[in-house]
Amino acid sequence: MGHADDVLARELADEAGELLLELRSSGLTDMAELRRQGDARSHELLMRRLHEERPDDAVLSEEGLDDRARLAAERVWIIDPLDGTREFGEPPRDDWAVHVALWERGELVAGAVGRPARHSTLATDTPPARPDGIPARLRLAVSRSRPPAFVQELARRLDAELVPMGSAGVKATAVLDGTVDAYVHAGGQYEWDSAAPVAVARAAGLHTSRIDGTPLTYNHSDPLLPDLLICRPEVSERVLAAIAELTAAVVIHEEKAS
Repeated sequence: MGHADDVLARELADEAGELLLELRSSGLTDMAELRRQGDARSHELLMRRLHEERPDDAVLSEEGLDDRARLAAERVWIIDPLDGTREFGEPPRDDWAVHVALWERGELVAGAVGRPARHSTLATDTPPARPDGIPARLRLAVSRSRPPAFVQELARRLDAELVPMGSAGVKATAVLDGTVDAYVHAGGQYEWDSAAPVAVARAAGLHTSRIDGTPLTYNHSDPLLPDLLICRPEVSERVLAAIAELTAAVVIHEEKAS
């Protein structure tokens, strides 16, 4: 079993998940209000619990004001109280999540991705087993509502199948479930979108990086972290090579057009 921070990350994701499931079954019929309350109430719970359990740690939350004191802190919890708000507001969809991660002195050291509607939490206290081997045909997770042209072209180059789903956390953990082989995102994200999924993926032995192969780093002044790759390590070189080719082709096209 993991250390205290790992265990706390899982507990917090589970507690927020239970609250969200109760809210979803409360009979509230205004879906916009359901989404608003989901974001707000999960944020309030996580902030209260972190204040109780780790009062000296800083917090970066999607739903909270950015306290710049975190930039000088040694420990920062990076949380997304409800990842996949759109899907949460579309019962009975189950592709939404709760993200809880801990950054300490430059590294992600603990994390949990709760998938409440699936009654599943993947966390670093007990890293999940990952699929291994090289699949006959790659499957790439893609946004069900906003599939980016970049990933569509990447799939064409890799002769890969696109598998649509919501929530960054669900897409990332789908690699651990064996539902897909890679999650490539190049359309803009923030640190809270990927910190917990990346912590869990790393603990399970998956490849994690920016799409140019450089490391993913956290707790920056600007929390925008626009792209990432999470995949089976057996296919990482192939996927990174295809991304590099595609990126080069886009640059050449833009230079010719200018």
